[in-house]
Amino acid sequence: SAITDPSSAVSCKESGFGVNLKSDPKDLTFYDDPELSYSIEKPVKNWDEKRKKWLNHHPSFAAGASERIVVVTGSQPKPCKNPIGDHLLLRSFKNKVDYCRIHGYDIFYNNLLLHPKMGSYWAKLPVVKAAMLTHPEAEWIWWVDSDALFTDMEFKLPLQRYKNHNLVVHGWPELIYDKKSWTSLNAGVFLIRNCQWSMDLIETWSNMGPISKDYKKWGEIQRSTFKDKLFPESDDQTALIYLLYKHKEKYYDHIYLEGEFYFEGYWVEIFGRYENTTEMYLEIERGAAELRRRHAEKVSEQYGAFREEYLKSAGNGKGSWRRPLITHFTGCQPCNGDHNKMYDGESCWNGMVKALNFADNQVLRKYGFIHPDLLDSSIVSEVPFDYPADEGPW
Repeated sequence: SAITDPSSAVSCKESGFGVNLKSDPKDLTFYDDPELSYSIEKPVKNWDEKRKKWLNHHPSFAAGASERIVVVTGSQPKPCKNPIGDHLLLRSFKNKVDYCRIHGYDIFYNNLLLHPKMGSYWAKLPVVKAAMLTHPEAEWIWWVDSDALFTDMEFKLPLQRYKNHNLVVHGWPELIYDKKSWTSLNAGVFLIRNCQWSMDLIETWSNMGPISKDYKKWGEIQRSTFKDKLFPESDDQTALIYLLYKHKEKYYDHIYLEGEFYFEGYWVEIFGRYENTTEMYLEIERGAAELRRRHAEKVSEQYGAFREEYLKSAGNGKGSWRRPLITHFTGCQPCNGDHNKMYDGESCWNGMVKALNFADNQVLRKYGFIHPDLLDSSIVSEVPFDYPADEGPW
């Protein structure tokens, strides 16, 4: 649970987002401990107490810590093999920067292996642990894969829903416990609380990966438990499902399996609906002047709240015409180009371009422009001013 009170008042010299960025008192904190290690192989103990002490020494950060999120993402250290891969990764990063700027979140992009053995899908765990230690001011670390794109730039996570949980992933209990499927959740996007429970989970989770002397054995255990797993080596997603399946009493009450909206959504069932979704949102705006009103980007969340009143009939998830929060291009591998053979490569790249432009239009509109064609990133059109004159003060 949160260790700070967001309602507590502070009086200090402020900068940035209402916090004091120019003060680091001389009081000793965990950063001064010579035993502190950011390494995935060295566990952190008493993290809740250490983090609380740091926040006590930095009251301007403590005031809003329970709602503060740091988004963490990344990619490989070398140039992409796929000719358009680096361009897609750049736009993917821009997409996340746009979302974070709109909501006031910090973002960290990593393109190095922080542990030489923890590559591929395991590379995220060393980064997430390091981010927790580097950002004691944040209650949540939000990992988002490089091939996962924000496609609802207004939507804000319902953090109150997760107040009694420490990890949020897109998943379905029945697929874990009844079907025993290795796709019963997706570990490419997850929200993890910055607390000791999470530190312990990351330690246990990582020890099913390449740093473990039993790495090969873990792969065999996973395949024998989850018969639909496609490859022999242990992976982070199946490892997390295994912990939920085998140790339900220890983990289930702390992990929120979000299935009510597209916490991350499978691109194949989404990207063909962007045009229809755009039209549905425009139809709402034609009858809602407050949504058409031009406004500063910094107050975008207010307009997202306005819009919710008109989206009740849209539903959520599969089949909904609501914008998906995140469209996840699983299997496309835009950097190395080795896309899943069940997809055509062009459908992957075109799908990503459509998703990026669909999201970009939500940002560009605040700057006065849009992409009229979701498949042509180079063309923009000016957005006409259509807020009724008789509804304004002029």
